[in-house]
Amino acid sequence: MVRGTDSSGTMRAVHVIEHGGPGVLRMVELPVPEPAAGEVRVKVAAISLNHLDIWVRRGMPGVEIPMPHIPGCDGTGTIDALGEGVGPEVTVGMRVLIEPGFTTADGPEVQAGMDHLAPDYGIRGEHAPGLAAEYVCLPEQYVTPLPEGLDLIDTAAVPLVFLTAWGMLHTRAKIQAGETVLVLGAASGVGSAGIQIAKAHGCRVITTAGSPEKRALGVELGAHDALDHRDDAWPKELKALTGGQGADVVFEHIGPATWDGAMRSLRRGGRLVTCGGTTGPKVSITLPHLFMKNQSVLGSTMGPRSAFVDILQGMANGLFRPVVHSVLPIERIADAHQMLEGREVVGKLVLTF
Repeated sequence: MVRGTDSSGTMRAVHVIEHGGPGVLRMVELPVPEPAAGEVRVKVAAISLNHLDIWVRRGMPGVEIPMPHIPGCDGTGTIDALGEGVGPEVTVGMRVLIEPGFTTADGPEVQAGMDHLAPDYGIRGEHAPGLAAEYVCLPEQYVTPLPEGLDLIDTAAVPLVFLTAWGMLHTRAKIQAGETVLVLGAASGVGSAGIQIAKAHGCRVITTAGSPEKRALGVELGAHDALDHRDDAWPKELKALTGGQGADVVFEHIGPATWDGAMRSLRRGGRLVTCGGTTGPKVSITLPHLFMKNQSVLGSTMGPRSAFVDILQGMANGLFRPVVHSVLPIERIADAHQMLEGREVVGKLVLTF
């Protein structure tokens, strides 16, 4: 038996009807879903846009997405109905963050607290229908209660980028207090999260951005210095700032546009960690530089869902904050895609119902 609000009627949702430009996004009316046993239904307050949404809409080689498809991997909302068997700690009216990742089996990675490494790990909005709908149903373990004082709208900008940055810095690079961390792209969602996480761990943070305004944001978020990565001399400037040593950790997610400079900025024995490439998928590595300097290049995807407790508590304590460029109604999702593709965005775009 479902407990909570009556679900009769329809809801607004976004459909990607085929791969292509922003024009393939459609607002549609769908039946309100019913939670199955062990599931909760969330009335979605807001979602935020990520580069993943762009890639899903355009189409990715080797990734088949059934159409029509509901996009969106980040979201917040209020639980409004409970399926049979949901635990007593989850209640109607609870304000929650909706976790972007999920698994379908309780394998060894899940049991070890490293669910994002499970072979069946998926991301909502890519491997399953996403959160761009007024109501969504999902297993109860994939909602995290919001601490008092956190806003549903701003918090919608948190899940994917903060979890990704946490996984890059803590899980893969294993940053240590006192290390120098170079964060590429201060004004991006994942870059702005990376600055704050490294700073909170006691690291010296140096960041890069392509405009004075974006570099100022990086410093405001906690970076000690901010460099212009459109200036070819920026790796030399970083070396000068570190006494000729370079960075202990380089936080890379841009790809070809910054890769060579990122590798030149890495100190002997340093670690470069990357979660993607917004400027393209292919880069080159000069192998003698890599092995002669005992450097490491680490790939990273998402992060352990257990990190959400620390991330949200850090927000509640004022240690972390999402950077929200603007808040738009869901009906303007095509405009939001165009803004993100046009590099007009500082931080995250949030869309509300």
